[in-house]
Amino acid sequence: MNKPDTLMRGPIAPRRAAHSQHHGIDRNDEYAWLRADNWQAVMRDPEVLPQDIRAHLEAENAYTASAMGDTEPLQRTLFEEMKGRIKEDDSSVPAPDGSFDYYTRYITGGQQPLFCRRPRGGGAETVLIDGNALAEGHAYFRIAQVAHSPNHKHIAYTVDTKGSEYFTAKVIDAETGTVLEEAVTDACGGLEWASDSKTLLYVWLDEEHRPRKLFAHTIGERREDRLIHDQTDPGLFLDIDLTQDGKYLLLSTHDHETSEVSLIDAAAPDTAPRLVAPREPEHEYSVCHHEGRLIILTNSSGAEDFRIVEAPADDPGPANWTEIEPHRPGRLILDIIAFKDFLVRLERENGLPRIVIRRFADGDEHEIAFDEEAYALGMSAGYEYDTTTLRFTYSSMTTPSQTYDYDMATRERLLRKTQEIPSGHDPSQYVTRRVFAPAKDGETVPVTLLYRKDTERDGTAPLLLYGYGSYGITIPASFMTNALSLVDRGFVYAIAHIRGGKEKGFSWYKNGKRQKKTNTFTDFIAAGEYLVAENYTSRGRIVAHGGSAGGMLMGAVANMAPDLFLGIIAEVPFVDVLTTMLDSSLPLTPPEWPEWGNPIESAEDYRTIAAYSPYDNVSAQNYPNILAVAGLTDPRVTYWEPAKWIAKLRVTDTGGNLILLKTNMKAGHAGASGRFDRLKEVALSYAFALKLAGLAKGT
Repeated sequence: MNKPDTLMRGPIAPRRAAHSQHHGIDRNDEYAWLRADNWQAVMRDPEVLPQDIRAHLEAENAYTASAMGDTEPLQRTLFEEMKGRIKEDDSSVPAPDGSFDYYTRYITGGQQPLFCRRPRGGGAETVLIDGNALAEGHAYFRIAQVAHSPNHKHIAYTVDTKGSEYFTAKVIDAETGTVLEEAVTDACGGLEWASDSKTLLYVWLDEEHRPRKLFAHTIGERREDRLIHDQTDPGLFLDIDLTQDGKYLLLSTHDHETSEVSLIDAAAPDTAPRLVAPREPEHEYSVCHHEGRLIILTNSSGAEDFRIVEAPADDPGPANWTEIEPHRPGRLILDIIAFKDFLVRLERENGLPRIVIRRFADGDEHEIAFDEEAYALGMSAGYEYDTTTLRFTYSSMTTPSQTYDYDMATRERLLRKTQEIPSGHDPSQYVTRRVFAPAKDGETVPVTLLYRKDTERDGTAPLLLYGYGSYGITIPASFMTNALSLVDRGFVYAIAHIRGGKEKGFSWYKNGKRQKKTNTFTDFIAAGEYLVAENYTSRGRIVAHGGSAGGMLMGAVANMAPDLFLGIIAEVPFVDVLTTMLDSSLPLTPPEWPEWGNPIESAEDYRTIAAYSPYDNVSAQNYPNILAVAGLTDPRVTYWEPAKWIAKLRVTDTGGNLILLKTNMKAGHAGASGRFDRLKEVALSYAFALKLAGLAKGT
């Protein structure tokens, strides 16, 4: 790839001194002006963005378009190629509930889903919500949640039209499609119906975009919505859920390491919530209800990888907890579902997930077995409690997603759907592997690989290395149709399952956060160096890819090992960590302190974050090519983080490689909302990788 003229390296942002002092340390943030003072208003109306900031972002977009102009034919080809792998008139497997089957489907050419139902087992379809019709006239449109009432007469749903995750909740008559007068603004994704099918509980967002209050709204009544709970601690999230049997609404408050659950009688939603167990530092638990008792997944009593206990629903405090599944180190229990006759748990051991089913009557257990070396597994509770059917999904890097209905009593599995690839896919032409890269401290980092059988393992192949490594989130080894566009052109596609996730148990997460955060970065670098040593690629032929907290990873490794990478793709990157954690007014800052540390209160936390925060550690060195992607209305990683990072890189980098920023001026954290429009953003990122690898010609 030819380097750009050093005189044409893109917009140069003005530097404006902005001094602050914490713990006796002076800091000058010269690009702080890119943070709009009216950022909260911008989330609701992007048109009010100050003109000087808008001009700079639009100049960056124009420069990126110019620098990537030679790949436009390739981007179009990639888009059509990825679109060709999507079954346009697709539908989900219907989920039964009482006398109806509920499902989503898409129409040919449609970008948004249709939410539908039909009589159970077959019959005429009713389109409950037509996402395509509702999306008309909106540059951004996303339906976040749909919930039908227990009597099936009402449908509630939430809509975001800015990408800022401020939702409006609406209710329609399921028979006529008539939109009722009720509309709740500033709701978040949480919606649940009480047993009376008239009371809708929802979580309300405050001006800081935090889930603050739980309200109950009664259909057809003029009285004001009733406040059920007011969460005054800005460091906690607030959620509402429903037990599988529909007996209790679950009010939960939590951060990233502590949780607290209260029960609300679903048949009497106006009654006061009843606490299960008071909040304690680093105690996480979740609750199911089964025949008058609670089934609780908890990490109490030193159960780092979690254990399962039970307690009477009318007196559920920890003093009454009785263990029914003990803690086993290295076996992380991820989730449980309590059906009438069976308890199902999803767990992970040695980096691989499995489903285990226990019969309540006699405690008999069995596991659903799978054969591939690396795979992804998910399970769905569905709507029903008194059922023997468990739905789960299975895929691997080479195997398209398969949806099964599993009879927990007979142990028979029924394949309900296999993901169709209209343009064709032959799994036999690809190889997926799970290898382990040695980390600098003796740990081994799981790495999942996908490549074509005919790809030579001689170090010449370019390699895309994806990573995340935060919040305990595990990146599954699942089938990704988009990745085939790189693999079919000679790339090796790799996922580094680094510390900060939970791939190897809860300790894998603990050892990648707070004071041990740098393990996340060194694990990723170790994975890249191992793949070089094993001749999957060579040094300087790796394109690193990550988003959000994974974008922070991208910024960190660019600072720490720039010569290992040919390029960096950082999507909505959390790169200005210190500034954000010092700003308690931002939506996610207080709830994030348990994950990163609180640099306002702690000098140690300040120094820890300052030592790795990508923006703060940009230095005069030869950086790899970088593409950063942002969303103007993103409430999670605000647009100014990547904007500031790129501005600083542009004047500090000594190598003259591409330093690019693309800001979606009409979207937020998730990028474009339509299923096809999102592919255009993927096409840009992949075209960038192919351009760097010298594979952009010939499309």
